[in-house]
Amino acid sequence: MTAHSHHRSDLTRNQALVYGALSDAGGPLTAYTILDRLRDDGFRAPLQVYRALDKLVEFGLVHRLESLNAFVACRHPDCEEHETIAFAICEKCGGVIEFADDRITANLKAWAKQEGFALAKTTIELRGLCRACQAA
Repeated sequence: MTAHSHHRSDLTRNQALVYGALSDAGGPLTAYTILDRLRDDGFRAPLQVYRALDKLVEFGLVHRLESLNAFVACRHPDCEEHETIAFAICEKCGGVIEFADDRITANLKAWAKQEGFALAKTTIELRGLCRACQAA
């Protein structure tokens, strides 16, 4: 089953609320920030948020940014077709740009093959300043 065969209409109430919070945010949120935003919707425990996030990540609707320990809604409609997902994270405004590049994927696969490394999943995180913050 491909990631995006899960439609928003298939989500549980909690998953839909968490996905909604991330979509509205337009940038990465930690589980605790999501919990704070959803308290009025009946969320009380971090575990409720983490359970929903785990499923949303599994469905490919949300990505975990390891370096920020935060989550971001997927902005890439064909995301599951890409083996390598990359994120450019602005260290000033916190904006995140999601992109995929087949050349990077090819290079990483070639390296893994040469090293005998069984590649399972690749997430690349670039840290720096976005165009707007550089211009400011």
